[in-house]
Amino acid sequence: MSEIRSAMPLLARHEGIWEGEYIHVDTANTVIDRHRSRLQCRFPDDGPYAYYQINTYIWDDGRSEEIHFPATYRDGRIWWDTDRIDGSAWEIDPRTVVLTWTRKDMPGSYLYEMIQLSEDGNDRGRTWHWFENDVLVKRTCIKEYRVA
Repeated sequence: MSEIRSAMPLLARHEGIWEGEYIHVDTANTVIDRHRSRLQCRFPDDGPYAYYQINTYIWDDGRSEEIHFPATYRDGRIWWDTDRIDGSAWEIDPRTVVLTWTRKDMPGSYLYEMIQLSEDGNDRGRTWHWFENDVLVKRTCIKEYRVA
């Protein structure tokens, strides 16, 4: 675990619990979905994964969803290969992590995400760009704050 922390110090600063809101918009910027979120970002001391994230999404109508995203570390990146996604994340500057991944349940799709962490490490902004067959189909804007 110390290897990932030294190689990806910005990612290591994301450790903890984050709450916020996801807002999905179409290409005309019309809101198509909005929900609250709680993310747990961990660096396990043992086991097969260098990074482990649990996302919980909560909608106002009472629906909720919990998704686990275990990741391995190699070559300066974390890598996912779960039932849902396949992709990686890496740091591009002292405040920005970039991710790219595909959704296994959406053939022909891919996503890009940027995460900016505040200097004090307590606020972050995230944006996703969703592509299907090389065409932008929607964006997701996420505002989060650290709760633990």
